[in-house]
Amino acid sequence: MGVLLWGFLGIVLIGGATIFISPPVQQPPKLTDVYWGPGDEPKKTDTSVRPFKITFQKEMLDDLRNRLKNTRKMQPPLENVGWTYGLSGDFVPVIVDHWLNKYDFKKREAHLNQYPQFITNVQGLDIHFIHVKPQLPKNSKIQVLPLYLQHGWPGSIVEFQKIIPMLTTPRSDRNFVFEVVAPSLPGFGYSQAASKAGLGAVQMAHLMKNLMLRLGFDKFYTQGGDWGAVIGANMASMYPQHVLGMHSNMCLVVRPWTWLKIAAYSLMPSLLPEDERQLMFPLSTKLALGIEETGYLHLQATKPDTIGIGVSDSPAGLAAYILEKMAYCTKPDNKFTDDGNLLEKFTMDELIDNLMMYWAPNKASSSFRIYAESFNKQTFGYKMDNVPVTVPSACAQFPYEIIFQSANFLRDRFVNLLRVTKMPRGGHFAVLEEPQLLADDIWASVQAFRDYYAAQEQERLEKQKS
Repeated sequence: MGVLLWGFLGIVLIGGATIFISPPVQQPPKLTDVYWGPGDEPKKTDTSVRPFKITFQKEMLDDLRNRLKNTRKMQPPLENVGWTYGLSGDFVPVIVDHWLNKYDFKKREAHLNQYPQFITNVQGLDIHFIHVKPQLPKNSKIQVLPLYLQHGWPGSIVEFQKIIPMLTTPRSDRNFVFEVVAPSLPGFGYSQAASKAGLGAVQMAHLMKNLMLRLGFDKFYTQGGDWGAVIGANMASMYPQHVLGMHSNMCLVVRPWTWLKIAAYSLMPSLLPEDERQLMFPLSTKLALGIEETGYLHLQATKPDTIGIGVSDSPAGLAAYILEKMAYCTKPDNKFTDDGNLLEKFTMDELIDNLMMYWAPNKASSSFRIYAESFNKQTFGYKMDNVPVTVPSACAQFPYEIIFQSANFLRDRFVNLLRVTKMPRGGHFAVLEEPQLLADDIWASVQAFRDYYAAQEQERLEKQKS
């Protein structure tokens, strides 16, 4: 009984503090069009939109095959540890053999080029993106809505291969369809890396907004996971005049008072539904697991180029570094298996397609830098989690996502949260793992956004009449 009493008092005190001592709402930063390219900004820049195709150059392939052939024999893993120490050395020959002997580079190149791709220069950087328009009959009454899709790390545009046709094909129960723009982040895939320090998730949101404006989309919807979720939220909070609605499969709020509330609820977790309690508590266990599994983040946020050298020089090293994260983030228990259970949700070709987006253009180091550029004094100074997301928002919550927060906490930032969908299965790489589930939720969420605006317009008209 004493524990319950102290728990109740803790919730009252901490909950009261979060209500009455919450910091004021932060205004969004006002960013300028910084030039991120090499040297001084040229007087004139080619801003045309140019067609692009991924090409695996013979010289690169010969070098890659040579490195794969000369992969060293790895030290054997400890007995009965699975992947708890990282990717097992016994799995390295499996991935190397497939990459070297079974991965058809020509066919996979064609697969990666199945959708129209382009490059355009934005703020001094050549940005690579997929742009797919729906095929509609003439005089169709279906409205075409622009949708910005954004990947994160260690993902790439490969993640969107399966979901794009699910979004660009009309549905009989909807009077709209999507026109998809899916860019590679700066320093990822075939997008040029910044030559100057400072291009983090806040600045990328500004740059990607400019990309959408370049393509003629003054208003658009966004969807993202991982860094794509962060950038989408930043874009929505900074530019609500352009973002009509935000869909995310990794909604997260890191405001101090939000964590205080979470700590308060940890004293009385029964106040939350049982399924949410299991995903959020015990808090000490979740925090310990977070520390255990985020070593990569600390490396990439402090010395991205050091770790980048190793994985840029060894395809086996790159595979181990990325695939270990894909295994764990798909389902944490995968680390207790001998093969990471990778092939339950992915094919080996899909995994290597994604690796090729880092290996072929040599973008491992520059992709890591998003952590260093986002976890620093300048970015923290923006206090982006204090800048509310006021546009209609929706969150798809997959059970094996790396972090979970109840809608009760998400509304601390996403103040116009219209939908929170608890998915039956899936993890961090939802768009690649469960494209149909995610696509269905995007369709339903955008319908909810449109209904919201229609209701607002109806209310405005009624006020005018009165």
